[in-house]
Amino acid sequence: MLLLNREDIKRIFTMRDAIEADKLAYSIFSKGKCLSPLRTNFASGNENGNILFMPGYAADIGVAGLKIVSVFPDNSKYDLPVTPGTVLLVDDKTGVVTSVLDGTYITEVRTGAASGAAIDLLAREGSETAALIGTGGQAESQFDAIIAACDTVKTVKVFSRTQEKREAFAKKMQDKYSGKVEVVASSSADEAVTDSDIIVLVTTSKNAIINGDKLKKGALVCGVGSYMPTMHEIDEKTLIRADKIYFDSKDAVLSEAGCIITPLKEGKISEDKFTGDLGDMINGNIVSRENDDEIIVFKSVGISTQDLVTGKAIYDKAIENKVGYEF
Repeated sequence: MLLLNREDIKRIFTMRDAIEADKLAYSIFSKGKCLSPLRTNFASGNENGNILFMPGYAADIGVAGLKIVSVFPDNSKYDLPVTPGTVLLVDDKTGVVTSVLDGTYITEVRTGAASGAAIDLLAREGSETAALIGTGGQAESQFDAIIAACDTVKTVKVFSRTQEKREAFAKKMQDKYSGKVEVVASSSADEAVTDSDIIVLVTTSKNAIINGDKLKKGALVCGVGSYMPTMHEIDEKTLIRADKIYFDSKDAVLSEAGCIITPLKEGKISEDKFTGDLGDMINGNIVSRENDDEIIVFKSVGISTQDLVTGKAIYDKAIENKVGYEF
């Protein structure tokens, strides 16, 4: 059994690798070639947090697995990750656990790669300005994905409700990508969204973060933060204005994401607005972007196929490069 921690994975696995892994995962999922049950979500009875179990099996790549990931917003006060996690891979020929991987990092990188895959496939060609709303534990991988997926981006505007946090995050990203992009700490979500070609939302807000009236023609909005029926980071105006709406999994989104569930229940939007799953687009079964003026929304809540395919890709690279600790 191979143990792989965050630093092991970072040495051998890039964000571009993760984007390609997510695209493969979506393709496999949409072909029905992966068992990916809806996650089991336990609310902690002792703290503000949720514990999630995400099993899956993909015969095409010969692996089953389980990700245990939790979302505990107050963990920062203990100097612990807000989304601690572990991924286990199981060989489907022997039933043996072949690897235990840092699920916290895999969650970060594959969630970033979800936006990266959507940007790679759906962003308007030549997009130059991006906005990132949310600067928490998932934000850096989202920023990395924007840069990895769209090499024409020149400016990234970042916003969170706390001025100190957004300014610190903007500085960190400017230092990381010095000379490649300009990073701006915006004073409001409206300021960040205005004139942005790509907008990535990574919050757990119970109220809409953006105003769809501020979206420019041709904008792509990726919502990857909200994962419960009480969370509403995407506003109704954005959904109403959208020409196309894609999901990682429509069934999962309609079970979990309040920003889609609520306006659907209230009749503000209908399922006629839904284009389909991104994997179906990758497989050539539904249309992609058709012109530069279309406003497109991609909503993701995460599916276990991403963890399986990403984990297996990391494991294969680790074996090839002799990285990790044999247990």
